[in-house]
Amino acid sequence: MNHENSLGKKVTVSTLLVALGIIYGDIGTSPLYTFKAIIGANEISELLVLGGVSCVFWTLVLQTTVKYVWITLKADNEGEGGIFSLYSLVRKYGRKLILPTMIGAAALLADGIITPAVTVTSAIEGLTLIRGLDHLSPVPVVIVIISCIFFFQRFGSQKVGKAFGPVMLMWFSMLLVAGLSQIVTAPGVLKALNPYYAYQLLSHYPRGFWILGAVFLCTTGAEALYSDLGHCGRRNIRITWIYVKVCLLANYLGQAAWLLHENGTFLENRNPFFQIIPGWFLIPAIIIATCAAIVASQALISGSFTLVSEAINLNFWQRVSVKQPTEAKGQIYIPSVNTMLWGGCIMIVLYFKNSAGMEAAYGLAITIAMLMTTYLLTYYLLYKLKWNKILVYGLLFMFATIEISFFIANIIKFQEGGYITVMTGTLFLIVMYASFYGRKINNRYTKFVHLGKYTDEIVELSEDKSIPKLTTHLIYLTKADRRDQIEEIIIDSIFAKKPKRADVYWFFHINRTNQPYTLDYDVSELVDDKIIKIIVNIGFRIQPKTEIYFRQIMEDLIEKKELNLHLRNNGTTKYHPGMDYRFVVIEKYLSIENEFALKEGFILNTYFYLKRWAQRDENAFGLDKTSVTIEEVPLIYSPVKKVGLIRNISG
Repeated sequence: MNHENSLGKKVTVSTLLVALGIIYGDIGTSPLYTFKAIIGANEISELLVLGGVSCVFWTLVLQTTVKYVWITLKADNEGEGGIFSLYSLVRKYGRKLILPTMIGAAALLADGIITPAVTVTSAIEGLTLIRGLDHLSPVPVVIVIISCIFFFQRFGSQKVGKAFGPVMLMWFSMLLVAGLSQIVTAPGVLKALNPYYAYQLLSHYPRGFWILGAVFLCTTGAEALYSDLGHCGRRNIRITWIYVKVCLLANYLGQAAWLLHENGTFLENRNPFFQIIPGWFLIPAIIIATCAAIVASQALISGSFTLVSEAINLNFWQRVSVKQPTEAKGQIYIPSVNTMLWGGCIMIVLYFKNSAGMEAAYGLAITIAMLMTTYLLTYYLLYKLKWNKILVYGLLFMFATIEISFFIANIIKFQEGGYITVMTGTLFLIVMYASFYGRKINNRYTKFVHLGKYTDEIVELSEDKSIPKLTTHLIYLTKADRRDQIEEIIIDSIFAKKPKRADVYWFFHINRTNQPYTLDYDVSELVDDKIIKIIVNIGFRIQPKTEIYFRQIMEDLIEKKELNLHLRNNGTTKYHPGMDYRFVVIEKYLSIENEFALKEGFILNTYFYLKRWAQRDENAFGLDKTSVTIEEVPLIYSPVKKVGLIRNISG
């Protein structure tokens, strides 16, 4: 299904409202903490304020608008976006694209841990401005809110998600009004839109370049614009971005106008965002800010679920349980990821205790993700869109310069807390690297044989009444994508010490496509009504339901009388009308008869260790345990050549 056709071309008030609610949670809540981070512990000055807001403006123009809204949204994979969709589009154009994709995805997952913590904490800290609550610790309240957000993931966000659009519309409208109310008091702040002030800050302010680390917070949600392309469509995103950008800039300029009145003082514990809110509206503003923070958290969590689901289907992650809590297409829930993100968020809150500390940890990982997207995007523009090389390399130079500058400016945050997100991202990267290359090594030592060499023996076994019949239909899951090939271990399994006799032998191959929602199949009959090869083409965003597919394929073949299966009773009896079939899944384990080099040992040991915690193959492929036989075979990658065993001939 082409989602760009179904969503991207449809623009209504409803679709625009949905886009507001889904896309902009992260970048939309940035005014809560960005300017507070820019000023930091520095004395408020005109150069710092005007230079800071100028940097914010041009970051939103160049990084968010030009790179993501204008260019990156062009890279849609049948309407779907995100780094894995981009990788699927360009992977055939370069062999060295796997690692950048993994790094970018790992950084996005690390961002999924820090974003809920910093946004909810920044909103709740507004309570300290209320008389009598000035000594309130935000930590317990934040933990309760975050825990509730993660707890309700298991029920799906469809119902509550309907309120996201109105909530974010109210939020952005509040940003706009609050900002304009300050701009009219100091209209001179508008001169900060001149890039000269950004240049002045970076070149003349003491340690001005390092302030870019705080400026970057204004665009941290830009990746979400691309990742959520499939949910809203390109046109809806581009249209709503106009309104969102105006509201964000108005609020940043309003905060700057207020700060100019505070020239020569220090912020201390004051947040410019809440300072420009009228006192009579403070409590409603805190409530709206908290709701917007919840929407931002929800968006990041849902995005993390989608990211891991795609990683599983592209073999970048071990298979884990993926559930669909509602009937809404594309809405998924991954319990293990939910628990992992919840634990990470809680630890972040307990460790930093306030948003100022979290801001130090924020941004470093996401700059890496943006750099990786830029790298992959270059391939897309060159080879898929075939843009002029000079233009592409010019854009690459501009975006790389901006992002590398942000990355360098964020490096100083490493010791202040950035190491947490870097370490978290590194762990995610190790999981992806070991999962992908461990599976690749595993597949490399899978020997394929020509199925035609064994058809006579399989037919003979099927008709040998002296061998007890195991089942009517015996189905093997195979990695062989060619109709005439099969794994040697499957042949060994059929002709084991106790041969597996069946009436019909099926070899079932699941082929992952580069498209997100492909779902079709091909049938090859190698021996009439005896040996049949099925290839099911499944998009990378679909969770396999192999047993359901098999039953449907059988029904299709019987109904159309393409095979003589309709003449069989297929194992049905008067005692049980159901079809008689059995799946065989062959799993490998790491044999102790291996002697590894350092790299291969690390990859394979990590891969099989992670596999212990992963979902079993029968669950991952959508098979009922009662109809599955699991067989384990050893993987001998690097056999021990000499054990040094000698015969004792004494005495």
